[in-house]
Amino acid sequence: MAFEPPQRLVRALGESPDVDSSGWLDRLPELAEAAALRGELSVERVHEPGGRSSLVALVRQADDAPAVLKLAPPAARPDLEAAALAHWDGWGACRLLSASDGFLVLERLHPEVSLRALPEAKALLEAAGTVRRLWVEPPAGHGFESVAARTERRGSAMASADASVRPLVDAALAARAELVASPDAEVVLLHGEFGQGKVLAGDRTPWLTVGPSPVVGERAYDLGRLALDRLDDLVASSSGAGTARRRVSKLADSLEVDRDRARGWTLFRAVDSGTRALRAGRRRQAEVLLEFASWL
Repeated sequence: MAFEPPQRLVRALGESPDVDSSGWLDRLPELAEAAALRGELSVERVHEPGGRSSLVALVRQADDAPAVLKLAPPAARPDLEAAALAHWDGWGACRLLSASDGFLVLERLHPEVSLRALPEAKALLEAAGTVRRLWVEPPAGHGFESVAARTERRGSAMASADASVRPLVDAALAARAELVASPDAEVVLLHGEFGQGKVLAGDRTPWLTVGPSPVVGERAYDLGRLALDRLDDLVASSSGAGTARRRVSKLADSLEVDRDRARGWTLFRAVDSGTRALRAGRRRQAEVLLEFASWL
């Protein structure tokens, strides 16, 4: 079958500050065909709209068991995703079935059903229960990036933002500097991009996460991304500012994370995402993210 990359993937890779996909998209059809052949997989269909950093195809293994084939450019470090999934071994996350040369074969979940299908209160409850399972001691000798290193790189990109958002950028960078200067004592394995859309319905357990961008550090960093879910509804609310602060506090309390550290990382991640959206021309999304950041 033809392995045409979904347009969402093409756009997202073009905007990503962390992934150089030069040439990879052009070679993707042949890479996918080779991966399917090597893994003895029969392809049912490419999943649409798919992810923002990889091609995902629904496949059958040699014994007809359902699975997912995932291919990502080398700069996205699929090897680190594989290492994290192998370490979790199905605990809170989809199982890694095999990995080789930039492609992963994964346990198939139900890609059409994520936590976003649930009412917000229920979704946040399930999200908290899922992410808690992922926060484990990293394996010895791991190669995962630290929160400090990742946010230093992203902070450097934020520093070139337009002058109109400079006060928020300065606040976010100051929050990061304070957090890094007085690091939390814990160092656990984090999902890195944990949100409601990354938690899918499963068969062996109701909800399992997918698509980690693994990093090691404090739990509050993962909460910073989770707090950004469903912002359109929040911004449309007449009590958005108060609700935003309560959301961060409730998430922190439910997972026994320091409120101030959760607020600091949420601010940094909102401004980081907002400035990236501005650079990509997604002004509406940027406005929502930056307004949320201003409430913190």
